[in-house]
Amino acid sequence: MSRDVALPSGLTEAEAAVTEQIDVEEIVELTSTLIAAAGENPGSTEEATVAALSAACSRLGFELELFDVAPGRQNFVATLAGGREPGLMFLGHSDVVPAGDGWLHDPFLPAEKDGRLYGRGSTDMKGGLAAVILAMAAISRAGFSLRGPVQLVCTVDEEDLGLGIRAYAPIAPRGRFQACVVAEPTDLKTVIGCRGDSYLRLGVTGVAAHSGRPDDGRNAIAAAARVFELIRADHEKHRQSPDPLLGAPTWSLGTIVGGTGTSIVAAECVASIDRRLMPGEDAREVADDMLQRVRDAGIDGDGIHITLDVEMEMPGFRTDPGHPLVSAAVDAIDDAGGGRLEVGGWTAACDGGFISRDVGITTIVLGPGGLNDQAHQANESVGIDELVIAARAYALMALRLLGVTDDSGATENLGAKESKE
Repeated sequence: MSRDVALPSGLTEAEAAVTEQIDVEEIVELTSTLIAAAGENPGSTEEATVAALSAACSRLGFELELFDVAPGRQNFVATLAGGREPGLMFLGHSDVVPAGDGWLHDPFLPAEKDGRLYGRGSTDMKGGLAAVILAMAAISRAGFSLRGPVQLVCTVDEEDLGLGIRAYAPIAPRGRFQACVVAEPTDLKTVIGCRGDSYLRLGVTGVAAHSGRPDDGRNAIAAAARVFELIRADHEKHRQSPDPLLGAPTWSLGTIVGGTGTSIVAAECVASIDRRLMPGEDAREVADDMLQRVRDAGIDGDGIHITLDVEMEMPGFRTDPGHPLVSAAVDAIDDAGGGRLEVGGWTAACDGGFISRDVGITTIVLGPGGLNDQAHQANESVGIDELVIAARAYALMALRLLGVTDDSGATENLGAKESKE
């Protein structure tokens, strides 16, 4: 891959003026700065990344807001001011998963090789954040004032319990934005739907006894095993009728702890379970349905007590493929040099579900980097050409969806382009 990314052709004069403002060196530098800021989570260490974002956006002249979520953890909002019409929101997160083992170099020392930028978070999602910021900067530098604001919302704790988006969604402005683009890695494909996620805690209590007389007790581990069989059966049932876009809801057992010794009938067992949600599914309803199956199977009672608590829920979402946001995204990636890519779905989850469900903003996911081959893996990297294409596409989407104000010096009417399909 070449570090030089050719400027796209076939753009309007105004669009060309904006995309020309996006510099390869600058986007690599900003992405590298964000990678070096780390922010591993679990660990609650996003503070350095938020500081780096604040410094960059302050230098570029954006309006900045910081919202405390927990000590040392702040949601970050940067806004390119515009007119009074509904604007365009970009959504991201400041944390990264722990670096882990298997790296060929320091995961937080950015390294460039063969047209790719390496480092933890390069794909998920420091590159996407940098692309959004420089897209906003390009519009500003070109001298355009849009009919609505362009805003980057960057939350903490996306990789763990979602504290940031849960704090932001209730206070998010209603009616101020017509669309949201989550800048997570999608290989530059427009993702119109995501499954959600939930963490469930299964608690089973029984009665301890000497293992030489097991019938005197009630074995919590044995009861949990019967619950796991119900979960396995439900998982297999859903696999038989997957959604064409998003696949099927899934169950995955994460951890299990139980018992106090080999010679003692286990009086307690605790398990953590991941349950992926389809759009519209509610985690509490899923848990209650499973508890009813437990009761119907006669697993609880007679000294066995079972609970299934929801510890985390992230909703899924689905956007109409005919929505103007979708065609605007597909066209923008094509016009920015990324090619004509198919619309798809995501089996992963992201904060966009809260924006769609709770704030009522039409949402897609679109960003540089690969979810399945790079994110959360050792030697994570992102293509430098993808960073540039993403930044150009984000700027084009803002121009086309929002249009420019009459006093911005433009003579063109920049609305959404007619779809090429």
